[in-house]
Amino acid sequence: MNLDDFNPFEDAEKDLHSYGSTIDFRADLNEDQYAAVTAKDGPALVLAGAGSGKTRTLTYRVAYLLEKGIKAHQILLLTFTNKAAKEMLERVEDLTGVGKSKFWGGTFHSIGQRILRMYGESVGLKKNFTILDQSDSESLLTNIIRSKDPAFLKIKENPKPKMVAGIISYSRNTCAPLEETIKSRFYSEDRLAEQILYFAKLYKEEKLAQQVVDYDDLLELWLESMEKDESLADYLQKRFKHILVDEYQDTNTLQSRIVDKIAKHHQLMAVGDDAQCIYTWRGANYQNIATFTDRHPSAEIFKIEINYRSSPEILNFANRILDHHITENPYHKELQSNRPNNEKPYFVTAMDTRQQAQFIHSRIRDLLREGRSLSDIAILYRAHYQAMDLQMELSKNGVPFQLTSGLKFFEQAHIKDLTSQLRFACNPEDQISFQRFTCLLPKVGIKTAERIYREALKIANTQKIPLIDCLAEPKVEKKIPEFSRSEWPSIVQTLKDISRLANQDAPPREIVNAAVEGWYSDYIRTIYENWESRLDDMESVVGFADRFSDIQELLAQLVLLNSETSDRNVELTDDKIKLSTIHQAKGLEFPIVFVIGLSDGMFPLKRTLESGDIDEERRLFYVSVTRAMDELYLVYPTLSVQGGYVNRMAPSRFIGDIPPSCYQSGRLPKPERPSSRW
Repeated sequence: MNLDDFNPFEDAEKDLHSYGSTIDFRADLNEDQYAAVTAKDGPALVLAGAGSGKTRTLTYRVAYLLEKGIKAHQILLLTFTNKAAKEMLERVEDLTGVGKSKFWGGTFHSIGQRILRMYGESVGLKKNFTILDQSDSESLLTNIIRSKDPAFLKIKENPKPKMVAGIISYSRNTCAPLEETIKSRFYSEDRLAEQILYFAKLYKEEKLAQQVVDYDDLLELWLESMEKDESLADYLQKRFKHILVDEYQDTNTLQSRIVDKIAKHHQLMAVGDDAQCIYTWRGANYQNIATFTDRHPSAEIFKIEINYRSSPEILNFANRILDHHITENPYHKELQSNRPNNEKPYFVTAMDTRQQAQFIHSRIRDLLREGRSLSDIAILYRAHYQAMDLQMELSKNGVPFQLTSGLKFFEQAHIKDLTSQLRFACNPEDQISFQRFTCLLPKVGIKTAERIYREALKIANTQKIPLIDCLAEPKVEKKIPEFSRSEWPSIVQTLKDISRLANQDAPPREIVNAAVEGWYSDYIRTIYENWESRLDDMESVVGFADRFSDIQELLAQLVLLNSETSDRNVELTDDKIKLSTIHQAKGLEFPIVFVIGLSDGMFPLKRTLESGDIDEERRLFYVSVTRAMDELYLVYPTLSVQGGYVNRMAPSRFIGDIPPSCYQSGRLPKPERPSSRW
């Protein structure tokens, strides 16, 4: 390929009008921002603390480069979301008058796609290749496994294709050998490692043959194309005079290598916050920031520490969180507030998650009386199950709320899957519930599920025996596709265990626990990478069941609560409380924030304590606290009933690390009479 014969930037270069600056950078920026924006040529690492105006700094940096004579098309801006890229380039356009279409700005994946369209020949891609979404790529991998090694799908203990896809993806994004990833992160068996390596090889070959790529290819092949074709690498290195990377703490190893390859001449500004690196579980590499100066030895370090979001008291609390970071932090920041003094954060002790929910509801009522709006309030939690009682309390009292972290608790697929087994085992005439969990098996659709049920019902009616006992009959098993037959005995045994306990009038906690510990817990381990979080959710249902003396009443309430927590009460207003996991709340801010579940084992999570790796949990706590602008409430439930057993919990160690002078103790209000109005 002769790169001199093709210049995709030519039109942009012709159309670009001269830029005349009318910006007073020193007046518009604080000292920290100004230093970063006007940094000399060369590598720069900008550590922008929470609420410090990171986007403003990047926007003005682009404007400054334009003023210095850099052309718009010579600037490459890499972000993590299209929304972020659009917002930033629109701000640049408003600030400078240079149209956003003149820049190369977007997500890593979108920029990778554009470059591969132009220069993908070196990695075997034609210009008209198509992109597979996640579902398409999983289907392709499934077809490969089914055609080359159908026995793999029949073994219950083997990971399902969705999980295999996740393993391969994680390996590619972290640039770790696939075999190492399989053994260290997922499975230790040599047999499985060999099989997955084989599937990955076939998957790669088939994509190339069909001229299709998945999301990971957009990055992996982008890097490969530059490594295979040095003339392309040289062209891009010269073309992009300046590279700016947003949210650098979220980059994985693959993205970091792409950036370093293009920025060979070190005209790179990476902007991020090491204190907000909270995605290592999906491949983000905390070391990308820590080792930045090793890879770019002449790099300047800039810290932006003036915070425009939070009160001094909230920031004082937040600063102390990171004092106990186990991993050495070469870039410690001390955020300073640009706002007047306010109240210290409140630390509130509740008996359990129900009393925690009641306290929050009561405080919300007071805040509304004080003139606050519902939309001013956010309630944050480490894991989805921790908001179950809160959702019920708000729904019961008609308080409008919106989840930014996915489906409401009882609407989640794995909770409904679990419930369907309970419902059927207690009422074998419930065909809808039977269809739900049966259709989870490979190659089983509604029609197949109906045939299985009809055969079992026929035997039950003929032999006058319980329908559940008939599910293990050979004639019933023959109705099940061969791919799924190995899992059937485990399903039947689980249903029998649930049914037996229900017929003995066992406590609902024991009945639900039988479902949680049965077939489905094995099933989710082979399907979902986040199976531990889903298991936490299901175990919280065991604790919830302990509130009932009758299994039928529990099942009735599960349905009613599912209905109660729908959006039917809040359709007429956008003024709603926000409920969110902390991960989903990153980048957002709210005048009033409640952080709940601050008990060891809930935050930090129990499995994190067991692994001994709590630095990321600490950073996650830091992120939750720095979402708050005016008021911060930290709530600690002393008792847990997750799994159906009452356990006394210690306060989160993160609270124990904070000097008591940084917060004040909050008192639980006296119980109020029930009211139909919130």
